[in-house]
Amino acid sequence: MNMHMPTDNDAQETTTPAPATGGVTPMMEQYIEIKAANPDSLLFYRMGDFYELFFDDAEKASQALGIVLTKRGKHQGHDIPMCGVPVHAADDYLQKLIAQGFRVAVCEQIEDPAEAKKRGSKSVVRRDVVRLVTPGTITEDKLLAPSESSFLMALGRVKAGGAAASQASFALAWIDISTGAFRVAETSTERLLADIFRVDPRELIVAEPVFHDPELRPVFDVLGRVANPQPPSLFDSASATGRIARFFEVATPDGFGTFSRAELSAISGAIAYVEKTQKAERPPLSRPEREEQGSTLFIDPATRANLELLRTLSGSRDGSLFKAIDRTVTGGGARLLADRLMAPLTDPAAIAARLDSVSFFRSEVRLCQSLRASLKSVADMPRALSRLALNRGGPRDLGALRAGFEAARTIAELFAATALPAELAAALAAIKALPEALARHLSEALDDELPLIRRDGGFVRTGYHAELDEMRALRDESRKVIAGLERSLIEETGIRSLKIRHN
Repeated sequence: MNMHMPTDNDAQETTTPAPATGGVTPMMEQYIEIKAANPDSLLFYRMGDFYELFFDDAEKASQALGIVLTKRGKHQGHDIPMCGVPVHAADDYLQKLIAQGFRVAVCEQIEDPAEAKKRGSKSVVRRDVVRLVTPGTITEDKLLAPSESSFLMALGRVKAGGAAASQASFALAWIDISTGAFRVAETSTERLLADIFRVDPRELIVAEPVFHDPELRPVFDVLGRVANPQPPSLFDSASATGRIARFFEVATPDGFGTFSRAELSAISGAIAYVEKTQKAERPPLSRPEREEQGSTLFIDPATRANLELLRTLSGSRDGSLFKAIDRTVTGGGARLLADRLMAPLTDPAAIAARLDSVSFFRSEVRLCQSLRASLKSVADMPRALSRLALNRGGPRDLGALRAGFEAARTIAELFAATALPAELAAALAAIKALPEALARHLSEALDDELPLIRRDGGFVRTGYHAELDEMRALRDESRKVIAGLERSLIEETGIRSLKIRHN
């Protein structure tokens, strides 16, 4: 983890109350009300093809992004600072803001302007925040490093009465929203910082009373802006069972395993924060998987840094152990390798099972080469699936699933007649269990060449849907008719610049 010592310039520490609403236009009044509900985030306020920022948010964003600061109207006799970014390039600007420690509330128009006009000429288009973008809740491909996990971590603490922090029970839950991974483990004050460094989260959420506990202050001082205090209600272990059941849409989470109160607190915090940031959307998270204490090697933060497992002491990936040994051919494989480097196994049986798989591939060189060739065609399926589930995906994410299913079929055939060690046999069984009907549907429906975004169209294969084919033919034929009419009129009038436009 690239640790950052907190300074007066930390982005998350510059929370500013929203201005008063008096004496402003209805649109600006709406902006101020929405900003008041999101005081700790920069507000990206959708206006047509731009996200606009006003007041202090505009000044901060202008400086952070290097964009022009202008003004729009007045508030209490003063000019209102304003800046904006185009919607089509928003990901690039979000990347810069998140890297500098900002959190962003994305506010979209939730009705058509024509509907607003029906309520009166001065009515304002309804808008609402549809998502909070934070370092630990990113799913966009542009904002994610293929070989790095993007964990959101939650710290749960349970203590009896006025017991000291050292006598409390602690647990950590961590989620990668971009892949659905969800794990939980107990920890202690002695292990806390080491366990956080092991996971290397992009963001750690913690209940405000815990964050301000003097005994734990040294931990959060080291973590700097990675640590993000949240209302204690998110971490309530008493209501955690109900929250987990609602999120996973089950009657009871008893089938997930037995968790301590501290683990329930951490799980609850992670889920509640996901719900808070993703609003109406729900990422496809795995059920929380419990890690037993002692199942991986304890490495203190100083030793971990000096070993340069993922990064050198200067913070670069180049020169690290990971960079030296990484021969993976997929993003998921690189993330798994990094995960295993950060958490070496301690159980002899688990180590032996992993080495059995290594020995198998060392003895089956051609099979190993064929497998690597098949994997090279696989896009990042977990991240594509997560974007699709959150309604942020595009045709190429569907294409990633199609390519993954095709590679899975090839891989299953490669190993069909081969005796496999237990770990690989389990992986093959999971591959064979993939939904063939969905794989077939994607192959039949998707065109070979896919656009980046849906509105570009053309991603459904010709012949898949008869009515769509008819509409396409009508569109293409009408264009031919218009082009012919245009040529005729040019010949009749002699006006070479004549153009016929159509809506």
